[in-house]
Amino acid sequence: MPTYREVLKINEQYAIDNSKEDSGVKLLMLHFSKMNSSNLLLSMDEEIPTEIYQNFLYGVDRYIAKNIPVQHIIGYEEFYGHKFIVNGDVLIPRFETEELVANVLMYYDEVFGSTEVSVVDVGTGSGCLAVTLDIEENNMTLTATDISVDALRVAKINNRKLKGNVTFIEGDMLEPLKGMKFDILVSNPPYIPNEEYVEDLVIDNEPRVALFGGEDGLDFYKEIIRNAESILNDKYIIAFEHAYNKAKQIKKIIKKNLHDVEIIQKKDMQGKDRMTFVIKK
Repeated sequence: MPTYREVLKINEQYAIDNSKEDSGVKLLMLHFSKMNSSNLLLSMDEEIPTEIYQNFLYGVDRYIAKNIPVQHIIGYEEFYGHKFIVNGDVLIPRFETEELVANVLMYYDEVFGSTEVSVVDVGTGSGCLAVTLDIEENNMTLTATDISVDALRVAKINNRKLKGNVTFIEGDMLEPLKGMKFDILVSNPPYIPNEEYVEDLVIDNEPRVALFGGEDGLDFYKEIIRNAESILNDKYIIAFEHAYNKAKQIKKIIKKNLHDVEIIQKKDMQGKDRMTFVIKK
């Protein structure tokens, strides 16, 4: 049998030749070998066992030839140090969204100190935002909404598996939250313009309802910003993730609808305008 090193080298090149991320091949090897990165590194010159080899090759074929995301093959995505179950009913959590979590926790400390707050995640998908915030900050009580029953099913599984305590509500945007009040609103809503090109790996495997945000990609931001104060207390934080080229337009929508607020826009680690925060003290 070939060694782990030989198998990885051949299949990483296979991925590159087919315009796929070679990092996906390593993730598949880690999954099927049941090793962490350190152990795999130490085992690189050992022969790969037949069963692991066959399962790995099957996984690589699904990833490269059948265009299935690695996360769907292994069944999860790592997010903020936690394993979130993902499938075709939810958007796969992106690395950039981890930065939104970190910033929400930071602004919570600045604005609310260590006091107890009520937080809502609008359009929760896999639950990665709501469940992570619930786990990471004991003083946050989380509620999460989604219009998709199938997405909520996945989010509830993640909440249970990760020992979160999030309350989930089915419904469209802020509609199911009428009569409720929150201190922090977080949302990473669908933001791809309806006619914008989306690569096949995404469009073939992730739910359209979680991807597209109207003609300009801003429909859900407009709706949330227009109605946000109806479900927020006098002192609040709003936190959005958005497309890198929409920061100016979102700022304009905020200024039109919300007054006496501080607007903070931040770049992600790639230097792209990815996050907007609204603070009212």
